[in-house]
Amino acid sequence: MNVTETNTEGLRRQLKVVIGAEELEKRLSARLDELKGRAKIKGFRPGHVPKEHLRKVYGRSVMAEVVQQAVADTSREALSQREERPAFQPTVGLPEDEAEIDKIFAGTSDLAYTLSFEVLPKFELMDFSKIALDKPVAEVTDSDMDKSIDRIRTANLRYTPKDGAAETGDRLVIDFTGLIDGTPFEGGSTQDAPVVLGSGNFIPGFEEGLAGARAGDEREVDATFPEAYPEASLAGKAARFAVKVKEVGAPETPTLDDEFAKGLGVESVEKLRETIKQRLEQDRAGASRLKVKRALLDALNQGHSFELPPTLVDNEFQAIWHQVTADLERSKRSFEDEGTSEEKARQDYRDVAARRVRLGLILSEVGSRNQITVTDDEVSRALLERVRQFPGQERKVYDYYRSNPQLLAELRAPIFEDKAVDYVLELAKVSDTKVTPEELYADPDGDHDHHHDHDHEHDHDHQHGHDHGHDHDHGHDHHGHDHGHDHDHSPKKRGKKQG
Repeated sequence: MNVTETNTEGLRRQLKVVIGAEELEKRLSARLDELKGRAKIKGFRPGHVPKEHLRKVYGRSVMAEVVQQAVADTSREALSQREERPAFQPTVGLPEDEAEIDKIFAGTSDLAYTLSFEVLPKFELMDFSKIALDKPVAEVTDSDMDKSIDRIRTANLRYTPKDGAAETGDRLVIDFTGLIDGTPFEGGSTQDAPVVLGSGNFIPGFEEGLAGARAGDEREVDATFPEAYPEASLAGKAARFAVKVKEVGAPETPTLDDEFAKGLGVESVEKLRETIKQRLEQDRAGASRLKVKRALLDALNQGHSFELPPTLVDNEFQAIWHQVTADLERSKRSFEDEGTSEEKARQDYRDVAARRVRLGLILSEVGSRNQITVTDDEVSRALLERVRQFPGQERKVYDYYRSNPQLLAELRAPIFEDKAVDYVLELAKVSDTKVTPEELYADPDGDHDHHHDHDHEHDHDHQHGHDHGHDHDHGHDHHGHDHGHDHDHSPKKRGKKQG
């Protein structure tokens, strides 16, 4: 085998590998010897087929196998000898000229092929002890617990039947049938539907049309599906609903006593307060962790400058861009609606892609130099946590993950990232800074869709299988809320979180 470097532009590499005809003949001969003992050919006893006869019958197809295996073996050997660190699987360029291929398969010509790839950059890690970070900390006060309890009580309102007209905040129980242009539409009829006036959970005009209704009333309500309604056949259309009001109930906030606490699964108000305090502390500790992690990743990104493998950046950008455009299409919005242009967005997201790749390489290097590993037990625990998210399908999900190495790698990646981040945080100067809960949970990017600037989990084996999960916890103490989505085509606002 002879290896020649033909391109060293930046991180790009191209190698020319030549395997001599004699080497190919040796491999072919060895392979024919293997087949000789197993081949069954009419006219010959098993195991006694002459090698030359095998060569004549199977030579070309066996040589194809030999060439394939020779390329695999020599490409690995070439990379190992040169101590190359490819950023991804190298591309193999084989001869395409038919005459040349015939000579190779006939054993009269050397095999020359190319290996094209990009290498991972070599760089020095910054001095982590020079990183100074503020960690926002929000203590849980009695007032915080009182507010959380009030939210839970409000989320568990009880409704008492009333004879009077329905007002804002009252809950109606109704049957309705919807018509568009006089024709019923799929999912437009429901019985015993609860409607809280003023909640904004239904399409424009529907709740307003029920104001002042009394139990036993029958009304026709006109409402219009929003232009951005997920069901395209209904988007922007006016509908008329025949509504029968079966009940009107006035809201009552439940009394805070042990009976109320027991209804929530705890034995007393005291235990309820303890549970809420523990949950708030966990929430805020998680939010503090995310904030300081984000600040650390910013510092690591700013503290390192090195060339990035172009293909890794391109692949990351394509993954981001696919998600961004799919989100826009789903919400029926444009880049202009988001206050930007497609050209500007492309550049912004390419910068995000570069950031992600850079951070992935930095954290990978941190792990490599400091023997940071993820154990099988840690992956198993993460898998069990994931499985619990699919009640009733645990065994199916477990087996699916176990049979899919890529999915297991996606579980391993965030564990590795957290370990690498913790290692750097131990060396950095981290100071606690007291803040309010509002400051702790404030989004530094504003209220826009900030999926594009989250730091994603990086796989430390240099394959960069990113887990596109968000780094932000949007719980914000909203315990007791129903965050379910509606999947019918009734006048409820589909896709909007209720709570």
